[in-house]
Amino acid sequence: MEKIDIKSLNYDQIIEEMTKIGEKPFRAKQVYEWLHVKLVDSFDEMSNLSKALREKLEANYKIIRTKEVAKRVSKDGSTSKFLFELYDNRVIESVLMKYKHGNSVCISSQVGCRMGCRFCASTLGGLERCLTASEMLDQIYQIQKISGERVSNVVVMGTGEPLDNYDNLVQFVRMLTDEHGLNISQRNITVSTCGLCERIKQLADEELQITLAISLHAPNDEKRRELMPVANKYSISEIMDACKYYYSKTSRRITFEYSLVKGVNDGQEQAMELVQLVKGLNCHINLIPVNPIKERDYVQSDNSYIQNFKNILEKKRINVTIRREMGSDIDAACGQLRKSYIDNK
Repeated sequence: MEKIDIKSLNYDQIIEEMTKIGEKPFRAKQVYEWLHVKLVDSFDEMSNLSKALREKLEANYKIIRTKEVAKRVSKDGSTSKFLFELYDNRVIESVLMKYKHGNSVCISSQVGCRMGCRFCASTLGGLERCLTASEMLDQIYQIQKISGERVSNVVVMGTGEPLDNYDNLVQFVRMLTDEHGLNISQRNITVSTCGLCERIKQLADEELQITLAISLHAPNDEKRRELMPVANKYSISEIMDACKYYYSKTSRRITFEYSLVKGVNDGQEQAMELVQLVKGLNCHINLIPVNPIKERDYVQSDNSYIQNFKNILEKKRINVTIRREMGSDIDAACGQLRKSYIDNK
């Protein structure tokens, strides 16, 4: 019989499991706390449980954990990139970013990605598989244990398209924000998507208080199709409709991610188009100087173009920031460390 991945079960599901194996429901609180607060990696560490119960747990369940295989720390110490190995020897990336307001972790939701965005290293090898809720959680848990510091913000913006792994993503969010676990505020969680419209609407109906970030990267369909194959399926107007629906259900401001690529989408004309596109929507534009990768010929926009683009948006009263570059000296951009590790292997 295949053992159940107990770390992917939510609090109510663990209560059910304890009943199934003849234990009192209160044992669920103890087990859940060991897994999601004390962050243990084995049943033997659950010291307030009887030996008989620990043996029962060992016989029926498994604790999935990620193992650190590589780590790079930026010169200023603000950014650490981790490469974690999964139970099947596949590898994923996570990033710890230290800010004055707290520690933020960027996690992966899939091994590889099938979305094919032209400027992203994550998608070069295609999609291998989706991550379970426990594998997403454990990236945060291991980083907390390694750093010895609490994580206060989580962005699901690493390798993979989160909404392409919908059920595991929602289970992960609910468990991460559960009062029995790390109890991170839903408002401190951001989920990024390249725009899977049906899933955006489905997520809106969950009525979570997370921030939705749309990887937009172009103000019109023609330009977006050059950069993102997913634009052949979903038009920008469909994405904007889904965003309006999301806002109507959650009242959460939408973030639009816009990677600036030299000579492709960083001109005055594109800036004005973007203004028209988001006018009247409660949103925030996050401008991202694109990270060059050797497999693609895209180049980061000149600083003057980046500033000019931002100025145009600000003059039109659009909420905009330029993402601070962190960890560029350690290949902290999505997919870079994983790819170099696999290539070297």
